[in-house]
Amino acid sequence: MTTDVWLPFPAEEIDGLPDPADSGLTYRLWDGEPDFPADPADCVFYVVPYMKPTSVAVRPFAGMTSLRVVQTLTAGMDHVTPGIGSLRPGVVLCNAKGVHEASTAELTLALILASLRGIPGFVRGQEREEWRSGFYPALADKSVLIVGYGSIGAAIEDRLAPFECARVVRVARSARATERGPVHALAELPALLPHADVVVLSTPLTPDTRHLADAGFLSRMKDGALLVNVSRGPVVDTEALITEAGKGRITAALDVTDPEPLPAGHPLWHTPGVLISPHVGGSSSAFLPRARRLLAGQLSRFVRGEPMRNLVFTTT
Repeated sequence: MTTDVWLPFPAEEIDGLPDPADSGLTYRLWDGEPDFPADPADCVFYVVPYMKPTSVAVRPFAGMTSLRVVQTLTAGMDHVTPGIGSLRPGVVLCNAKGVHEASTAELTLALILASLRGIPGFVRGQEREEWRSGFYPALADKSVLIVGYGSIGAAIEDRLAPFECARVVRVARSARATERGPVHALAELPALLPHADVVVLSTPLTPDTRHLADAGFLSRMKDGALLVNVSRGPVVDTEALITEAGKGRITAALDVTDPEPLPAGHPLWHTPGVLISPHVGGSSSAFLPRARRLLAGQLSRFVRGEPMRNLVFTTT
């Protein structure tokens, strides 16, 4: 029986992991290096290295003939799904729900406030010793549309609560009711977009959401509206955004871009009204403690034969 667990962090840094002597597990450290730490065929539980490209994340898949669990450290699964076809049937794939909500929601609010209140202009003014006083938009009394109302979308709404927004409108793949109010279906977006002052994208990247924010989507946004993308870069059609923001009609704050990393010389860097952060929504001081707790909990359940949490799907 194979019992290897591949971890991107040293096992001794994760409190609460099952004891190898009691569980029979062997912990192997692999964070995407060229050489594997052991034979992939002996791995039963694979924790995907964090913030590595798809080519690294899925490279061991074909040899993992004993694999039972793939655990990502991201909320999205788009970086591993291209390799799913090489996995044997019955492998469960789990995401990192509970790890990134706080950090991503914090950055979302930071991007909204920085964009509305003109912080990038103040920074440039400070560099030039210019006093740029005046009136700037506030988040108070604004209507915010959250597209992608999962755990991260809900965490964003949590942090919007003190800011006295006029209303928060929620959108997900399908309509449902919540304690906070209704969640609208994606099909309702064309009717909702013209009424939103701030549109936040926190949806997973799927075939249905790729280029969701296309030319038609952006053209329906109201004049002066702010688009915030904390999901995945390809959820936004970059060329369409450059065109629309270039007119000065809307602004944008992007933690993710397409392409990513955004190369030097790309026109998005200099598109008027666009604020860019380098995909740091989840990579804060909050990440490691939450990631370690997740892995300790998941591996404890694995040893006890209990169902995994955060199950996204099972291979067939």
